[in-house]
Amino acid sequence: MLALVLFASAVSGWAAGVHTNPLNRDPQVREAYEHFYNLDYPGAVDRFERFHAAHPGDPQGTVLLLEAVLFQELYRQDLLDTTFYANDGFLTGRHAISEDPRVRDRIFALADETVREADWRVGHNSNDVDALYARGWARALKCTYMAMVQRGYGAGFRLAMKAKDDHMRVLQLDPDYVDAKLVVGVYEYVVGALPLPFKLIIGFAGITGSKNRGLEMLRDDGNRGAVTNIEARTVIALFLRREAKYQEAVQVVRKLKSQYPHNYLFCLEEANLRKDAGEGMAAITAYREILAANAKPGYFASAQLELAHFGLGDALRGQRHFAEAAQSYEQAALTRNVGLELKIRSLLAAGQCHDLNGERQLAMRDYQETIDAGPSTSRADTARKLLRNPYRGN
Repeated sequence: MLALVLFASAVSGWAAGVHTNPLNRDPQVREAYEHFYNLDYPGAVDRFERFHAAHPGDPQGTVLLLEAVLFQELYRQDLLDTTFYANDGFLTGRHAISEDPRVRDRIFALADETVREADWRVGHNSNDVDALYARGWARALKCTYMAMVQRGYGAGFRLAMKAKDDHMRVLQLDPDYVDAKLVVGVYEYVVGALPLPFKLIIGFAGITGSKNRGLEMLRDDGNRGAVTNIEARTVIALFLRREAKYQEAVQVVRKLKSQYPHNYLFCLEEANLRKDAGEGMAAITAYREILAANAKPGYFASAQLELAHFGLGDALRGQRHFAEAAQSYEQAALTRNVGLELKIRSLLAAGQCHDLNGERQLAMRDYQETIDAGPSTSRADTARKLLRNPYRGN
């Protein structure tokens, strides 16, 4: 009965004239996505596993499972918190890597399996839009892992170009295959957002992009996409945040929350945006409400509380409540199963707050723990400097 309700709801919500792989309309797929968007990744993976087994050789069945496995791993590593990507330090710094080789191998194996299955179908019909879409989506997902976990930007960018080419071909063959606009829109925006010197360099290689064109495609997908509209709107909120268009981003996130009120990341993102918009006390209240909501049995299927503690630390720091901020950062760092990168960020921030509060010994303890946790990272370099000279807020 639940599957039938979800199926009817999903079908009624799809815009007229939008084309998609018929498998995406399967009640089992819609039910799996309900678990996925409520961050019940084990429930989603289990359902996509069964769907994959029931459709051997079909690249769409494989890529759906790939997406769930990948996002489960990104969430486990605290890599779905947008504060990590809101500035260019993500691209330029040296970060801690904590790969699980078994999960990595599975992600790569599923991506390769999807590409092989799609290649076979494209070899028999070069205009098979469903196969081209699945191949491009698999390449985009593998690229996501390589960029976010391995920081393999060069190889990731080459894979992103292939994904973009596949989905451009889909849109050329079928302009109403709206889900393909996610990958193309992200590519357009990211290339269009590059600094001018990089644009000039890659322009000679025929690589071009437009932020406005990218956002236009993402908005169309967010409004009409059959299976990627949530992802498209999430990306729009991230891009708006990077451009300091916080109120616009808040409106996007609130609509996502209205669909999935128990999605921990959507609740967290609204608090993050209010903090970045300068609504310090309102942000502090929002983070504390998230922590209180988590105390209610079953309110969130999965909550990485370290992300809320870190955001609360940022908000308190912005209000110059340095002692409380340090405590929140340290709580983030001490949370069970915290991702290594977030642990290092939290310890360094806690040390800085202790310094600003005149607590030098506590600051030095946190700096040393930063170094111990990630000795070869950019933040460890900063911590070494701060062991010699206290942080003064510059």
